[in-house]
Amino acid sequence: MSFLTKFSWLDWIGLALFVASWIGYEQVVEHGWFRTKRLREETNKLRLKWAYVMLKRDPRVSDAAMIANLLPSLSFYANTTIYIIAALFAALGAIDQLMSTASDLPFARVLSREAMELKLLILIGVFVIAYFKFTWSLRQFNLLTIALGAVPLVGTDAEMEKHARKFAAVNSCAGNDFNRGLRAYYFGMAVMAWMVSAWLFILSTFLIVFVMARREFASPVFKALSEFAED
Repeated sequence: MSFLTKFSWLDWIGLALFVASWIGYEQVVEHGWFRTKRLREETNKLRLKWAYVMLKRDPRVSDAAMIANLLPSLSFYANTTIYIIAALFAALGAIDQLMSTASDLPFARVLSREAMELKLLILIGVFVIAYFKFTWSLRQFNLLTIALGAVPLVGTDAEMEKHARKFAAVNSCAGNDFNRGLRAYYFGMAVMAWMVSAWLFILSTFLIVFVMARREFASPVFKALSEFAED
């Protein structure tokens, strides 16, 4: 357990706040803590409305086109994440140069080689999480196209209702995992700040949570979707 001594007490506090902020934010957004309206909730409502409208379209080419339009962004993020992970592994091989560059930055403090390596490994772990989220989201959008193809043109009201809800549920799952991947990118920025200073790490974590919370609960697009949902 000698690695425990590689970080200062401030580093451990910052890491604990980082993990708590990430997990806590996901609980608030995904499970509706505090019973507040969320951008995620309003978006899922629109996905269900999309599903009901889709049932009335014949043919459903436009729905397939909308799904296909989402896939390039996912592929871009998945591919970019692989490059980032490769670059971070390369940085492990040039750790001395990285430490020299970081030490020249304002407010930076001298770190041991082991501490810098651990921080890089944590950063790699964050982007590995992002990669798994993006690729899983990509697969779910592919499953969404299958769910779309399985919807019959005619059927009983109960059958069509079941297909619509299934379509909306898969759509929501895919979109939510894409959001989780983006969230990992944001928190990865905080870990990058940790390379400079533990204080900057803590400040960046709180700033990122504030920015994401504002977008989720008080952004103009959230207000627009909320008003639309109430009409």
